[in-house]
Amino acid sequence: MKIKVPASSANLGPGFDTLGLALGLYNETVIKRSNYLSVSVKGEGSDKPYIRKNNTFVNIFYDIYKKLTGRRDNFRFAFTNAIPFSRGLGSSSSVIVGAIASAYYMAGYSVDKEQILNRALRLESHPDNITPCVYGGFTVSVADDGKVAMIKKELSEEICAIVVVPNVAISTESARGLLPKQYKMVDAVFNLSHAALMSAAFMSENWEMLKTAAYDRLHEEVRMNALPKLFDVRRIALENGALMSTLSGSGSSFLNLVYVKYAKKLLHVLQTEFSEFKVMKLELDNRGFVITQS
Repeated sequence: MKIKVPASSANLGPGFDTLGLALGLYNETVIKRSNYLSVSVKGEGSDKPYIRKNNTFVNIFYDIYKKLTGRRDNFRFAFTNAIPFSRGLGSSSSVIVGAIASAYYMAGYSVDKEQILNRALRLESHPDNITPCVYGGFTVSVADDGKVAMIKKELSEEICAIVVVPNVAISTESARGLLPKQYKMVDAVFNLSHAALMSAAFMSENWEMLKTAAYDRLHEEVRMNALPKLFDVRRIALENGALMSTLSGSGSSFLNLVYVKYAKKLLHVLQTEFSEFKVMKLELDNRGFVITQS
């Protein structure tokens, strides 16, 4: 089998731990039955030997596979990773979702997306990344009594993403540790209203409204202070056609949504201004993970 799992961008500014969308950047894994266990890695992580020796995908896969079958059969895992590690693009969620879905498939079970998502919630308690990994599109999701309640909206081909990926990794755990323990009521109301407006803008495809909706007072600026150049990324993106410019997850990547017709200009400007960073134009993904026979 081969499984292809998209990158994702979570929070989208004010939608802390709730809003997310899927990006056309993928980790692919080919799994074949074998006489012995083997792991190969191409792309992201190929220079890190520990990823082959103690691979999170493989560990989760075998945990689920053994629970489903009672066996620990041997497989060959070939990873081709395009999602950068610890950059706020959902690399860990793609691993969790991909491993669980693959285990169900190789164990001979139907791969039900709702079941995969709820199983993933046991390993990732914040559903804003795992939900777009599973379903694609723009998603609004909450954890409710051990399950994910979610709504998906397919993303229009009118818009695309220009993603700025700094050469600095930020772990989600350490970034979350920077956040205050208490917030002012006025800031909480600001985020609630802007997250609601953003959800309505995506659902109605009112892209101009994103320019108003995509502001946050709970987490972005605290996290951006760890890499002040991100303030310049946001300013320059908004000055050059971006509909919204938000920290992707906990960072350090920045997500910029733009009309496709203006994407080339924005890509050029950001590549010129931030030549030390990786800047990518990405389509938006509406399918979530996809399994095919290999």
